[in-house]
Amino acid sequence: MRKIIFLFCFSFANTLVGTANLYAHDPKQRIPANKIFGNFAKPTDLVSEPIGSYARGCLHGGVALPFKGKNWQVMHPKRNRNWGHPYAIKFIEDLSKQAEAIGWKGLYIGDISQPRGGPMPYGHKSHQIGLDVDIWLTEPKDLNLTISELKELKKVSVRSKDLKTTNNNWTQKHMQILRAAATNEAVDRVFITAPAKIWMCENAGVDREWLQKVRPIRGHNKHFHVRLNCPKDASSCVSQKPTIKEISQSEDGCDHTLRWWVTTALEPYKKPLEPIKKIPKKKDALSFLIEDLPETCTSVIHIN
Repeated sequence: MRKIIFLFCFSFANTLVGTANLYAHDPKQRIPANKIFGNFAKPTDLVSEPIGSYARGCLHGGVALPFKGKNWQVMHPKRNRNWGHPYAIKFIEDLSKQAEAIGWKGLYIGDISQPRGGPMPYGHKSHQIGLDVDIWLTEPKDLNLTISELKELKKVSVRSKDLKTTNNNWTQKHMQILRAAATNEAVDRVFITAPAKIWMCENAGVDREWLQKVRPIRGHNKHFHVRLNCPKDASSCVSQKPTIKEISQSEDGCDHTLRWWVTTALEPYKKPLEPIKKIPKKKDALSFLIEDLPETCTSVIHIN
C-alpha cells in the first residue's frame, strides 16, 4: 500500500515539475528565447502591455484576434500568432471594415504576435510586442475557408518578375486600403515592396502626405506590414528610431532615394577587390537568450 502511495505521489510531483518547467528559466541551459516564447499557448493574465522594442521584447496580456470575423480571416491558425495588444486587434477590425467599404470582402490576416510576444522560432525578427500586423495583398473571395482550403490558398504577388514595377495584380483598391491604414493615427509606418510605393507616388494625386508613412522594403510583395505606435500609457514600450520624419527626405517619401530600390539595389553583387574585415555577427530573434531581452520579459515567462 505504501509503495502505491509513494508511486502516486512521485508521479504527481513529476507532473507538477513538468508544468513548472514550461515557465521555468535556467540560464545555465542557454535555451534560445524563441523556443521558450514559442511554447506558450496562452498569454499572461495581466493588463496588456508591450515591453521593449518591436524586434527585442515581449507582451503582457495578449489579446487574441478570432480566427474568423465578418470582415477578416486569419491565414495560419495553427501558428497561434493571432495575438496582439488591444490596439492591434482594434486596428485590424477597423481596417477590415474599411476594406469592405472600398470593395473587398475584407482582409486576409497573417501573423501578429505569439500569446506572450517575444522572438519567434521562424518567420520574423519583429512582431515581438503585439504591435506588428501582416496583411495579405490577396483580395479575399471567401472569408469562411476551411483548414484544407487555407493550405491550398496561394498568396498573390503584386510585383513584376524583374522586381522593378507592379504587375496586373496591383489595383487602385490596394492603394485605397494602404491609405486607410497609413492615415490611422495609431499607425507608425507601413512596409511594402518598393514598386508599389513608386506606383502610389505616381498615382496618389494631391492628397499624399500619408505616403510618408509607407516605407519600401525587401520582400513584402505578397503582403504589407503595419507597425503601430507605442500606446501613450505604455512606459515599457520602445518607439522605433529614427522616426518617419527623420528618415524621409520629402513630405511624402517620394524622393530620389525611392528609385534606389529598383536600380542600384537590384544590381548583381560585386566582390570587393580587398577582403572585408569580418564583423562579429549581431544577435537577433533567432539567437536571443532571455537575458538579451528587457528584464521584465523574464517575469512574463514565469507567470502561469
